[in-house]
Amino acid sequence: MKMENLPQSPETYPRLLEQIGAALEAGRLSVYQAANAAHLRTNWDIGRQIVEYEQKGKDRAAYGTKLLNQLSKDLTSLYGKGFGQSNVYYMRQFYVRFPIFQTSGKLEWGHYCELLSLEDDLERSFYIKQCDIESWSVRELRRQVKSMLFHRIALSTDKEGILQLARDGQRVQKPEDLLRNPFTLEFLGIPEKTRYKEKDLETRLISFLQDFLLEMGKGFAFIGRQYRIQIDGKFYRVDLLFYHRILKCFVVIDLKTGTASHGDVGQMNMYLNYFKNEENQSDDNEPIGIILAANRSKLAIEYALGGLSNQIFVSRYQLYLPDRQLLEEKLKDLLG
Repeated sequence: MKMENLPQSPETYPRLLEQIGAALEAGRLSVYQAANAAHLRTNWDIGRQIVEYEQKGKDRAAYGTKLLNQLSKDLTSLYGKGFGQSNVYYMRQFYVRFPIFQTSGKLEWGHYCELLSLEDDLERSFYIKQCDIESWSVRELRRQVKSMLFHRIALSTDKEGILQLARDGQRVQKPEDLLRNPFTLEFLGIPEKTRYKEKDLETRLISFLQDFLLEMGKGFAFIGRQYRIQIDGKFYRVDLLFYHRILKCFVVIDLKTGTASHGDVGQMNMYLNYFKNEENQSDDNEPIGIILAANRSKLAIEYALGGLSNQIFVSRYQLYLPDRQLLEEKLKDLLG
């Protein structure tokens, strides 16, 4: 690029380009947000008109699918694509579920179509909040719903905690907020009864790192695998090492394809002491250790963790999606 004919000095020209680029990005974002809000408002208004039309009829049962099917055909004929029967149904449900129009700037129509398929108000409210907190795409939201994230987090708390979770979403404020019950790794594509080694599990997790980070939750920054440390002249390797931007600490993950043992806890305790003394900077908080195992012996682990000052957690993982009915029944029992 020749800049000898520019009226300003060459030193200021890159700054000019940067400012123009920022203005363009801001303008495009503003246009997108306005268009998205208008789209959502239009769909909500269509849903309102459908419901009000139904309520004016003497026999409301005569409507339902027949009305939506006819509307779908006529609207498509008049206005083109976007009025399939399922989409018209979701427009109606949009108004039914949200009689007062109020949307998040981060949710698109695709998000709401996923959310409107949920019958439980608490579950739906949680995912709305979490989409806003973590800026999930529609694909990411769909995966989290299928993996029953709300239920897995909720079953680790009490009734008041569940209500707060639905109201506010999950905000990571303490180490316990990083845990799932259990972690779901179905995206690895490992059949349940297949034999595999810890190295194989680690390799697949790295290959599907984006999906793994989605499962782990907001704030994780990947540092490395088989991270080498030296203690008393001997080298050790940490399976997976992360830094958590919100909690401001290292997170050490040790993978176990079998049952976690007291020896695994002792090893993790050694790793955390090393990071606390050798790797932590002055503004870092104490490191966290997560032993991610296929199984765990609850009582043995409780005894092994007793009296330790380090923050160590033993959590189970599974290679398949949870059973929705089973988790819904457990949650219902917890809510009383």
